[in-house]
Amino acid sequence: MNFSDAGLMPGARVVSGERVTLRTVEQEDVPFVQRAGANPDVRYPLGNPVMSRDDYQGHAGDDADRFLICLDGDDAGPGSPDEDEVRRIGAAAVEDADWKRPEIGYWLVPEEHGQGYGTEAVSLVVDYVFRSYDAPAIGAAAYEFNDASRGLLESLGFSEEGRRRKYMFVDGEHRTMVLYGLLREEWEG
Repeated sequence: MNFSDAGLMPGARVVSGERVTLRTVEQEDVPFVQRAGANPDVRYPLGNPVMSRDDYQGHAGDDADRFLICLDGDDAGPGSPDEDEVRRIGAAAVEDADWKRPEIGYWLVPEEHGQGYGTEAVSLVVDYVFRSYDAPAIGAAAYEFNDASRGLLESLGFSEEGRRRKYMFVDGEHRTMVLYGLLREEWEG
């Protein structure tokens, strides 16, 4: 499956790490995010339903902070670079930050799994949340069967806080969701 859209321009750079950049999700990015979300290798671990482009556009208009996870070329500037300067590899979101504990979610296209991009991207999202919001903690969740995502969270210092047993019907069976939390002082320490 090809995840790029020729002729489109990714959004502005929010923050860059050593290899990964978080960019704003713009209207032009909806086809990438919507198509990737329809991929069973992404959707099943997240438990998300397939959404039409119109459904996703309505979902993207909520109050969450949404980011593209990108690999930027050397010529990619902070503004909206040309498509050939940036490669989209995933997405991340921060939800509920304005009224309760921020909850983060993330995914990468399957061909980029296992290369450390997810750890770097989630680390950038955690830094962003603690810089942008006066929150004492951040939450995240992963399905019990998603060892890679659970390992990523634990490697960044997240602690298991609970479980929602048989939380959602995913890929033919009811799945348990593992809840994680990270305190500001744990991250900054």
